[in-house]
Amino acid sequence: MFISFVLLLLIALGGAAITYLFAKSETFLWRLSAGSIVGSAVFGLSGFLLTFAMGLSRWTVFAALLITLAPLLLLKQRSVAVQFRYEKQLAKSRFQGTSFKKFFRFLYYFSIFILLWVFFEQAMRVNENGIFTGASQNLGDLPFHLGAIFSFTEGLNFPPQNPSFAGARFTYPFLADLITAFFVRSGANVENAMVVQNAFYGFSLVVLFERFVYGLTKNKLAGKLAPLLLIFSGGLGFIWFAKDLWESTKPFGEFLWNLPRDYTIGTNFRWGNSMIVLFITQRSLLLGMPLAIVVLTKLWQIFEGAKVDEFNDNNTADSANSAFLSSFSLSSFSVGILAGTLPLIHAHSLFVLFVVTACLFVFRPELWREWVAFGVGTALAALPLLGWLTAGSASHLSDFIGWHFGWDAGDTNIFWFWIKNTGIFIPIVIAGIVWKIYDPKFGVEIKKVKKKKKGEKRKEAETEETGIDTIPPLIYFYVPFFLLFIVSNTVKLAPWEWDNIKVLIYWFIGSIPFAALVLARLWVKETVFKVAAVLCFLVLAGAGSLDVWRVVSGEIDYKVFDKDAVEIARLIGIKTAPTALFLNAPTYNSAVVLTGRRSLMRYRGHLSSHGIDYREREEDLRRIYAGEGSTEILLKKHGIEYILLSPEVRSYASDPSRPFTLNEIFLSKFPLVAESGEYKVYKVN
Repeated sequence: MFISFVLLLLIALGGAAITYLFAKSETFLWRLSAGSIVGSAVFGLSGFLLTFAMGLSRWTVFAALLITLAPLLLLKQRSVAVQFRYEKQLAKSRFQGTSFKKFFRFLYYFSIFILLWVFFEQAMRVNENGIFTGASQNLGDLPFHLGAIFSFTEGLNFPPQNPSFAGARFTYPFLADLITAFFVRSGANVENAMVVQNAFYGFSLVVLFERFVYGLTKNKLAGKLAPLLLIFSGGLGFIWFAKDLWESTKPFGEFLWNLPRDYTIGTNFRWGNSMIVLFITQRSLLLGMPLAIVVLTKLWQIFEGAKVDEFNDNNTADSANSAFLSSFSLSSFSVGILAGTLPLIHAHSLFVLFVVTACLFVFRPELWREWVAFGVGTALAALPLLGWLTAGSASHLSDFIGWHFGWDAGDTNIFWFWIKNTGIFIPIVIAGIVWKIYDPKFGVEIKKVKKKKKGEKRKEAETEETGIDTIPPLIYFYVPFFLLFIVSNTVKLAPWEWDNIKVLIYWFIGSIPFAALVLARLWVKETVFKVAAVLCFLVLAGAGSLDVWRVVSGEIDYKVFDKDAVEIARLIGIKTAPTALFLNAPTYNSAVVLTGRRSLMRYRGHLSSHGIDYREREEDLRRIYAGEGSTEILLKKHGIEYILLSPEVRSYASDPSRPFTLNEIFLSKFPLVAESGEYKVYKVN
């Protein structure tokens, strides 16, 4: 774990230096949080490119780390050095003295970090009985990510092929898993590396989202509430919880420690809690979303037309800072380069940024220099990556787009579907939008800025909002997020329609500021309104809190790989070549996942969700396991070297709904190279 901490700290320092190219005045905490994300993007992309020439070794990781740390040379520039010293002094002053405000700030961040750490510890648990997961929705995703990580560390998978569909380009945004592989190659344990990476990315998301919402609303309490609404997102599931509790014979405490199901995802709900269905399962989003928020923060600054100092609650330390990177075009270009790395991190986030930028350009075309600079930077980085990803891809792009009304509502009334899944969130957001239009200064905290002139008394000045007309800029800025909601409810943006949630979550991100603003505004009024704010928050966060608790409490214990699977994987690693091609059951938890070796095909659910037509290979797989007359031809056709006989294969064959026959007598004619329990590996080529 120490190795992962050190690597991520160094990456954060290099990334923090990069932020001085586009963020003039910020807090130390924001710098480090943004640095861990920006630095990871640079580190991952640098390492990815270096592996083509050097392969994956510790020298590759070291070279990528040097590239990531190179921006620290920016601190030699006087303007950057001045700002750095000012921010350092500001951070130091916040730890000096005691006050309730300082204690609350510390408790807020500390509690969230501990929650995230304990939560992500449940993603993968290893003991003498095998590998387990404590997250209900992570049963299939954990082996997918482990398969990607081990394909890099053990399978020499460069240039990356899809380990689940050998021979095809690996088009899934794999940079988060590649970074984990770099940590593992440096000596870290994969379990610990994932925990450190996930927890710090999650914490960075909280800090960046808080500052983003504060920038939009100019309300600190709204900024503090926003990450909580994201972490504990949910709908009316607490009603189902109350029903289950009423029907249970267990005491409340015992029932709470043994919740029977999730209350944001399942038969009754499809809008799952963000922590449960997105952040612990989709590691690419956990890196892609905070990076997108860094970019969105810059886009908002450009769109609002405000000075950077008006966006932050800091005052610059020195008048020299006004000249620091005065060209907004250079700043926008730098952020565009960062956005351009998203094809390897999270492609849906890049799509979201495209929609947002296009809408903002329409609303403020006079800022064309900024939009063009951002677009050029994005294109320079993104187009080569997109070109590389699509060349040799097995994914059918036509499967990603199609008309599909209502997202995942099925036969449910669309209005009831969204009320049931999000509760009072949408009504509160609508109230916030209407309130903001009616009163543009709604929720804006009047900030007194003290200025001292020589020989004069201090004067008080009030900050003012600037806009493009009588309608607040925040309303215009929200339009693309609302458009994303409409598109996601009418068009399928992935082969599996539920995957539209990868775009819908950004509608949620764009809507949260209004909900947080309403709660913050109610809180500063009379007692009855304070009570209303608390009740609204409990309703908004109730179901999500139950699902997060179900993971944090450790009551979920799903076995992904048994001890024999772990042992056969170890033996395969010893007795087969790293690039060997295996035939295994088309399930998510084949032991081949742990070896880094390639498979002819794995889980059909993963392949179909990536737009891959696996039907021909599945039929060939069936014929080989059945020992049909064409088996020898098929083995040579695909270049299969080993066949894995496992409990998953036997279970697959015993399912009467599948036309699958297992001929163990036929397989036994091949040399047996490894065996553990019910697992056997045969060499066929």
